[in-house]
Amino acid sequence: MQLDPFYPILDLDLAAARGHDAVALARGLAGAGVNLLQLRAKSLPAAEFCRLARLIAPLGPRVIVNDRADVAVLAAAHGVHVGQDDLPAAAARRLLGSAAIIGLSTHSLRQAEVACRERDISYLAFGPIFPTATKRNPDPVTGLDELRHLRRFYSGPLVAIGGITLENCRSVWQAGADSVAVIAGWLDSHDPLRKALAFLAESRQSADYA
Repeated sequence: MQLDPFYPILDLDLAAARGHDAVALARGLAGAGVNLLQLRAKSLPAAEFCRLARLIAPLGPRVIVNDRADVAVLAAAHGVHVGQDDLPAAAARRLLGSAAIIGLSTHSLRQAEVACRERDISYLAFGPIFPTATKRNPDPVTGLDELRHLRRFYSGPLVAIGGITLENCRSVWQAGADSVAVIAGWLDSHDPLRKALAFLAESRQSADYA
């Protein structure tokens, strides 16, 4: 699959904590030209997660649901992003079908090497590249050197995640990531859409960073 350089993750818990309207944010991202959006909710009740996902999925960007393949099915989302302890990618593929986008998180080169042999994933996510506060128990930082190493043996779509900001995103593209997944870097702001537009402006120059 083709990945855009900027891959925003709309964390519904963080958006609510900052007083942001998640549906309005998703609509704004669609208007700005974002083509892929992940919905994430670690503590939101399942019913509310599903309700918001069903409102957001038709708005324009392809919507990927974090962790919850059931929510992805019920919301008619475009796919699911699974972690190492979630539903296996092959099972998610059976549930969502051959056209679904299936992303898989990896947090070490060993996990990434195993994932490279996985036929059911659409893209591989790797990180945290930098320290991050969006997980209660974050995995050890992988760093840019390990990202460069992964890029040498993995030729598929590669998403970098973890602590990515406007100030360091160029270095992540330069290290070989096709796309940067950003959570707090855009949502933890008084004007998240403006911050997203700034990431998009940087991403349009990403071809120059390779």
